[in-house]
Amino acid sequence: MNNQISNSTSNQNGWGPNLWPPFTQIASSPPPQRVIKGSGAMLYLENCDPLIDAISSWWVTLHGHSHPYIGNAISQQAKDLEQVIFADFVHPQAEKLANRLSDLTGLQRLFFSDNGSTAVEVALKIACQFWHNQGKPRNQIIAFNGAYHGDTFGAMALGERNLFSKPFENMLFPVKRIPWPSTWWGDENFEDHEQIALNELEIALGTPTAALVLEPLVQGAGGMAMVRPAFLKQIESLVRQSETLLIADEVLTGFGRCGSLFAFEQADIKPDLISLSKGLTGGFLPLGVTMSSEEIYQAFVGENPELTLWHGHSFTANPLGCAAANASLDLLTESPDSYLNFESRHLKHLKELSENPKIKKVRLKGTIAAFEVNGSEESGYLNPSGKIIKEVAKSHGVFLRPLGQVIYLMPPLCITESELKKCYSAIHLGLEKL
Repeated sequence: MNNQISNSTSNQNGWGPNLWPPFTQIASSPPPQRVIKGSGAMLYLENCDPLIDAISSWWVTLHGHSHPYIGNAISQQAKDLEQVIFADFVHPQAEKLANRLSDLTGLQRLFFSDNGSTAVEVALKIACQFWHNQGKPRNQIIAFNGAYHGDTFGAMALGERNLFSKPFENMLFPVKRIPWPSTWWGDENFEDHEQIALNELEIALGTPTAALVLEPLVQGAGGMAMVRPAFLKQIESLVRQSETLLIADEVLTGFGRCGSLFAFEQADIKPDLISLSKGLTGGFLPLGVTMSSEEIYQAFVGENPELTLWHGHSFTANPLGCAAANASLDLLTESPDSYLNFESRHLKHLKELSENPKIKKVRLKGTIAAFEVNGSEESGYLNPSGKIIKEVAKSHGVFLRPLGQVIYLMPPLCITESELKKCYSAIHLGLEKL
């Protein structure tokens, strides 16, 4: 009987009896729309007008939907080799990708996984086992307030404790948390907030710490909260003094999203471990990567099998995913202006929008433009203002997915000027409805 009720509810909301969508409460959500094609920045729907994908389909569609160059690379690879166990074999696409990412990040070793959360999990396991392998175990992990690093248990433990993690609170390991001094246009107190965070970090590092984990420059799911590069540089200085490992979660911020190929470059820091995913394959296939320094890697090499990193999954270094990643890097290499100059494309529109009295805390970094809606409602993911703006924008041909009261744009690099202008126009119309 309960199953019949559940299936009936699902059918009424348009999802059918079998699908279970992510981050969606079926009982209170509008029915989904069927996408039949994607091209460039556009999503083409069944029986509906097309939509501009203004958030790159959860931040993964880097160059645009169905980019022919990446599609062809996957097709060609599929004709040669679709999959092989990576514990016993290597293949050219994986070798090529590892060489390229090592050159680009300055870290020598690459460990493959399948998504952003597991790329963070791997970095965390490497960091902790690094100290264990040397007979110097360290248990403390430091992360930042507002962080989001994924939904597997280790990544979830690192993130902000909220309604997403509440059912598992007693199962998550403790993490020392430091304030994240986010800033925005016109912020006059950023130096004070940064100093408070640095003071707390210095105290926390008095306890031997395995690793500090951060999202360089921008906390994504935490509300597009942005910090200055100089703050990250000061963090690195304190971390080095305590001989703590520095993990950069570049799952969102990597591959041009922040206006440089990797966000850590803008702060002139050198992480010990870097987690990558999302834009890695241009949005075509799931793939995760954890980059490591040679020094860390060597701590796992020896005759004692206990030194081994016992981690992996069946599709490690999948050739199709690696081919997509190499093709995406080709496009970034051939057209660096597509991400280096994207911020200027946002700027004129965002300046005009910032004059609207209904918004506050306007910020911009690379391809990411964000602001918050004024109002007395509860802040956070459940704030209703984002849903209102989302529906208005959708009715005017633009797909947004606000983070509560935080409205943001993160379009594909290929978006045209007219399409970008339409995104901002839709946001203006949404604000009028509040």
